[in-house]
Amino acid sequence: MKRIILFLLAFIAFPAFAQALKIGELNSYKVFPAFLEPYKKGMELAVEEINAAGGKVELVIRDDGGTPGDAVRVAEELISREKVDLLMGTFASNVGLAVSNLASQRKVLFLASEPLTDKIVWENGNRYTFRLRPSTYMQVAMLVPEAAKLKKKRWAIVYPNYEYGQSATASFRKLLSQAQPGVEFVAEQAPTLGKIDAGAVVQALADAKPDAIFSALFAADLQKFVREGNTRGLFRDTPVVNLLAGEPEYLDTLKEETPEGWWVTGYPWGEINTPEHRKFLEAYRKRWSDYPRQGSVVGYTAVYAAAEAARKANSRDTEKLIEALKGLKMSTPFGPIQWRAIDNQSTMGAYVGQLSRKDSQGVMVNWRYADGAKFQPNDGEIRKLRKE
Repeated sequence: MKRIILFLLAFIAFPAFAQALKIGELNSYKVFPAFLEPYKKGMELAVEEINAAGGKVELVIRDDGGTPGDAVRVAEELISREKVDLLMGTFASNVGLAVSNLASQRKVLFLASEPLTDKIVWENGNRYTFRLRPSTYMQVAMLVPEAAKLKKKRWAIVYPNYEYGQSATASFRKLLSQAQPGVEFVAEQAPTLGKIDAGAVVQALADAKPDAIFSALFAADLQKFVREGNTRGLFRDTPVVNLLAGEPEYLDTLKEETPEGWWVTGYPWGEINTPEHRKFLEAYRKRWSDYPRQGSVVGYTAVYAAAEAARKANSRDTEKLIEALKGLKMSTPFGPIQWRAIDNQSTMGAYVGQLSRKDSQGVMVNWRYADGAKFQPNDGEIRKLRKE
């Protein structure tokens, strides 16, 4: 009961600013609609709840075109013309890095809700950029223990050839080699994001005769890969570890084609029975007559993070918001998180489990929640990465 009360109190004590906290949200809505339509619904639900509880939050939403150049132009417009108090959003890692660089130049807070590359808080990290979701390193670290338990020596890798995929692959190579000395990487396929030739990729992997496969594919690339792999029997005797494939956004499209047994990160929304998640799920379904996706939780939590920072700072000033975010503890539908002062990374975790099918729909089974605070390099390594 005490935990429920604390969770509810976190959402009812917002300062009555003379002006609303103005959030400039930019994202690739047209390029990645499966994730970002639920994301937008999560944001809107959070704004409605916060404003109903006495806060004042305003969203100014723009499409960033899915390219770094367009995103920087849009971010400049939000800063200069719309006079937003902070920037939020982006999906693709290369886009997030471009906006992060701009935020540092313009000295504007950027709450990167979705981009997963490690660089955004480590090698390219800066005072003005904070990231919500667990990074590629963190999610790979959550999956590597399961990969090592497979005791497979020869691994093939497939990933989209841009910052996210490259980052995920580098982390997997490093962490699996540490967990399982002597492992070999016998094939690597890196198709252009959104342009996978699934037949050629599957054949190349099959020709390498790997014992197991690591994949960082998602969205339409993942669907095409799964379909072709199922058709050619690639997965019949070859276990697969895949980032993100357990997210409802992607299981919605895989349906009866969902492969059995893959180890994945995802979001088993229908089975999480914590007070925080039950409250969120009930509110989301009541508002939208639909079930939440991973994007729903990310959008919802990102808005609350901005509002919580403003509440703690009692200000809309950039420097005060930054100081308020550093070390901030808050509740989320996944449980409590903290924004680490050392690298501006939140400790939001991810659900780790296996894929299965139920009633012609992909689901996660054998899942557990992996607390993001437990899947980080040590502080000394982070300081080296951030060149501090």
